[in-house]
This record gives sequence, C-alpha cells and structure tokens, in this order.
Amino acid sequence: MTNATLTPSREENRLQLLHSYGILDTEPEDEFDEITRAASLVCGTPIATITLIDESRQWFKSRVGLDSTESPREFSFCAHAMEHAEPFIVPNAEKDPRFSQNPLVTGDPNIRFYCGMPLRSEGQGLGTLCVIDRTPRTLTSEQMQILKVLSGAVLSRLQLRRALRLIEGLRNTRAG
Repeated sequence: MTNATLTPSREENRLQLLHSYGILDTEPEDEFDEITRAASLVCGTPIATITLIDESRQWFKSRVGLDSTESPREFSFCAHAMEHAEPFIVPNAEKDPRFSQNPLVTGDPNIRFYCGMPLRSEGQGLGTLCVIDRTPRTLTSEQMQILKVLSGAVLSRLQLRRALRLIEGLRNTRAG
C-alpha cells in the first residue's frame, strides 16, 4: 500500500532516506528495546513497537508483546501514522471504518487501541513509535507527552547512527 498522499517520486525520496539509516533488518539493540519497554510501561499497553515502513512491509526494530518481526504494509496502522506531524490515535479500531476489517483487528493481535508517534526526518515519515492495546481506550496528556519525548529519543538514535555511517563512509573513501 502506498499512501495516496505520496506521489511516486516523494515515496522514492522517502525510501532513499529510510535506507540511508542502515537500520532495516538489523539485530535487536538494547538502546531501542529500552525505549519500547518504557513506552509500553508508561502507557500500560501490552504491545509497543518501533516500526519502520519500507516498500512492502512494516518492520519492527523493537517490539514488546509481539512475536512477529514484520507484517505487510497494506495492513499497517503505522503507514498512516507516519504521514502525520502529530500523533495518530485510533481509540477503537473495531469501530473505525478505516480499520474495522483489517486482519490485525479481526485476528491476532486483535488491535483495538492504537497510538502512533510519527518518526519524521527531513519532512519524510520513516515509521513510528507506537503503543497498542487489545481493548479500546485513550491516553492521558502526560502519557502522550512522554511518548513524544520517547519518539524524539528514537529519532535521535537513528540520526546518530546515520551520521556515524556517513563518517565511516568518508573515512573508507579517503583510506581507499
């Protein structure tokens, strides 16, 4: 699913940016797992993920409460969320016409509540830090503020990783 708001050239730019981080399909890392655990604990949700959206899937860099490491982009709540500047909240997915027939709602993991904090860089959505519950609900303003801070920490770590990759690439170019 390519979001209708993304033109093919804009989606190509977004994907180039995402791939420049060198994060997709990497092993779990404590620095990301700690943020995901904190999001789950703060919000009292059984599921939390750091999700990155590529061409065809949503891939979980970090996850709490899910066994799978990815799922098809076409079913992704996060693909919607990453296009917004503000948090994307679905209080009851079962009653939301955009998601009520989604396999992630009608089957495992039985999503009812979703809140995704967009991870955006250079005006492009990379993915989200999200929390998910199996019952409809809302979050307090304090929980929302903490999620915003945590999503900023995820983005900072991603940007640091990207900068270090660029520096390493320059070193290799000069050395070679």
